[in-house]
Amino acid sequence: MGSLTTHVLDTAQGKPASGVGISLFAVGDGERTLVGAATTNDDGRADSPLLTGAALVARTYELVFEIGAYFSGQRVPTGEPPFLDAVTVRFTVANPDAHYHVPLLATPWSYTTYRGS
Repeated sequence: MGSLTTHVLDTAQGKPASGVGISLFAVGDGERTLVGAATTNDDGRADSPLLTGAALVARTYELVFEIGAYFSGQRVPTGEPPFLDAVTVRFTVANPDAHYHVPLLATPWSYTTYRGS
């Protein structure tokens, strides 16, 4: 059974990013449909997988991380207005029976992602 999970790390402060809003969209044929949402917990993770089983299909998705709002609530200089607001990561699920983990590592000035395990 496949699943989609994520987590967010605040690499500026070296800690999990708690309270980050995450939206998950299915993308295709010029349309973008909201299929899930979550907020990160104290460990920087969604409390449960964003998609599992039959809900995870082979297609393109976007994860939108509300990182600007997160850093606005931290005691980290961000600039005014903040450089980063909503970070969008577009990726494709090729095998819906596999586990896809798409983390975000962020500072107020940069971010990176990868397919984790």
